[in-house]
Amino acid sequence: MTSTTPVVLIAEELAPSVLEVLGTDVEIRHVDGADRAALLPALADAAAVMIRSATQIDAEALAAAPNLKVVARAGIGLDNVDVAAATERGVMVVNAPTANIVSAAEHAVALLLAAARRIPAADASLREGRWARSSFTGVEVTGKTVGVVGLGRIGQLVAQRLAAFDVELIAYDPYIQPGRAAQLGVRMVSLEELLQQADFLTIHLPKTAETLGLIGATELATTKRGVIIVNAARGGLVDEAALAEALRSGQVGAAGIDVYATEPCTDSPLFGLSNTVVTPHLGASTTEAQDKAGASVARSVRLALQGEFVPDAVNVQAGGVVAEDVRPGLPLAEKLGRVFTAVAGGLAQSVTVDVRGKLGEFDASVLQLAALKGVFSDVVEEQVTYVNAPLFAEQRGLEVALTTDPESPTYRNLITLRGAMADGRAVAVSGTLFGKNQVPRLTEVAGFEIDLAASGHLLFFVYADRPGVVGAVGAALGEAGINIAGAQVSPAGDGDEALMAVTVSSPAPPELLEAIAGRIGARAARAADLTTL
Repeated sequence: MTSTTPVVLIAEELAPSVLEVLGTDVEIRHVDGADRAALLPALADAAAVMIRSATQIDAEALAAAPNLKVVARAGIGLDNVDVAAATERGVMVVNAPTANIVSAAEHAVALLLAAARRIPAADASLREGRWARSSFTGVEVTGKTVGVVGLGRIGQLVAQRLAAFDVELIAYDPYIQPGRAAQLGVRMVSLEELLQQADFLTIHLPKTAETLGLIGATELATTKRGVIIVNAARGGLVDEAALAEALRSGQVGAAGIDVYATEPCTDSPLFGLSNTVVTPHLGASTTEAQDKAGASVARSVRLALQGEFVPDAVNVQAGGVVAEDVRPGLPLAEKLGRVFTAVAGGLAQSVTVDVRGKLGEFDASVLQLAALKGVFSDVVEEQVTYVNAPLFAEQRGLEVALTTDPESPTYRNLITLRGAMADGRAVAVSGTLFGKNQVPRLTEVAGFEIDLAASGHLLFFVYADRPGVVGAVGAALGEAGINIAGAQVSPAGDGDEALMAVTVSSPAPPELLEAIAGRIGARAARAADLTTL
């Protein structure tokens, strides 16, 4: 006889607190998620499946689970979950985006202190029977300048903890307001200034096309001689070969590294150096972090099975009570947020989400959340959801407002993001839903009227309007092996400047954008990636 009690399938070992949080209103079943032959039939009755990193929930697994309502990953990463396939099937995907931030921050501080006092090398020496005190003279942290590269949630936690050492805190992060940093006792500087001034440098950035290889040989050469560098964020942000060479020369005094360009990593030029502290990606490896992750997703599972709003849902089904007429506006608002961040080139001091037309007849607050989700998706390291997006705005001092009007003079539906930048600029992007299928389209970018599908890899160039520019851009992209799928030029009303919007087949690296801007004399050259939406 089939039970009406929802079945929660636990596919990997989770913290004991998970069972307590789930309670007695569900039927708990266990399976070895790594055993595919056992997993697939076990999914047949499951209303929820709880996993870590060893279980693959792909299209095949989803097809084997006709009753599945929620996939819960007890951790941050979702590489083993096909989120797009889950969304298509109406299955909610949740994770635990904040479970490990304290553990990650503490690990960064631990690496910094261990590198400063050469603790691992001294430990190894003593275990080998040598009492070599003079060989392991370290440096104090107190009174030094600590540079934090990336002042998101983990970066802020690290800064707060290091403040107890009576250090001078400086930071580089183009997406946080100086006022918020000042509240933390942190002085904002450029990356160049930070590299030149820091005695200790700790990195807390997401891994993006812009941040990959951010600290290479050139940057390391500009640092104080003997600087101590910590990377417990993402592999590849620091060039490992360049760092190893700087450690050998003494330009870098010591380093604490928890992440690597390729993982698992058992062979790195850093491993053979006595002035490095290396760990195998242990930032989240604490009992508390695992317990928080399990308890967090267990709470989300309970909410999902009860049909309530789920804070940590990462796909559209997070808005379970959103009006059907509003749902098509969610991807449009998020795409506009991404384009806004790209065009603005930084975080605004304030953003207004203006909703007009049919969408304005309903509660549009979820559209504001979707827009914020887009604004921060390419800015912060953590997974951005409809619920934590306002937290990111609060942490960075971004003021957000929502206005609605059921009247729209030009389109049946229109969403506009307007932002005020710290340098006095005003930035606006607009979009609408087109046709029977409600396809998101861009209608305005930075004051220029356009009509462009809000999809794919987009490039925007603002330049003095004149003949030959389209050909120059096309030639430059062609030389780089990037195909143009579509292009549109929109002149301003006064005819002095034009906006060229280009849809390309693959991402254009920052150096190519810079080269094209130089070739055509562009005032601005920006890229927005809408392929994941």
